[in-house]
Amino acid sequence: MATRTKEAVRKNMQAIRSKNTKIEVKVAKALWAKGYRYRKNNRKVYGTPDVTFKKYKLAIFCDSVFWHGKNWDLLKHRIKTNRNFWLEKIERNIARDKKVNSILQQKGWQVLRFWEDEIEKNILSVISRIEVALLLQQHCNNEKKNARMLRRKLDKASVLNTCPRIGGDKVQILLTPHLYE
Repeated sequence: MATRTKEAVRKNMQAIRSKNTKIEVKVAKALWAKGYRYRKNNRKVYGTPDVTFKKYKLAIFCDSVFWHGKNWDLLKHRIKTNRNFWLEKIERNIARDKKVNSILQQKGWQVLRFWEDEIEKNILSVISRIEVALLLQQHCNNEKKNARMLRRKLDKASVLNTCPRIGGDKVQILLTPHLYE
């Protein structure tokens, strides 16, 4: 394997984007084509999600397999050059992602993260999962609105019961891709 010059490495690194990546654009275009309107890279939302639906408090992140460390424990051994830098860098990214998820969830946001390979291979599944999350958030908003109109006070337990989150077994049944093709 030939060693690359510093200039070649520098040029390659400068070409890496943080916004408007191929996977982010692919998800955004698919959502737009379905009629959904959203904000891209909204800096007012903590963590600057790739796509946000502020009304429904839904934050969507499109994560690169390398930069965000998918299967990191298995793949970190492949890095050969500048190993210490890259191990620290990607582990910081993983820790930051967990912190962003935690803070957004504490603020009442639902966070969806999709891996690059998942977006590339099965965009229909990704979009259907986003649609289900939006429908659940719409239902939750309607329940809260109805409670306010009836002047009922919602306690946390009733909100959790009326506002399901993606991840439970009942919701996973709705997410089978063959139902949407």
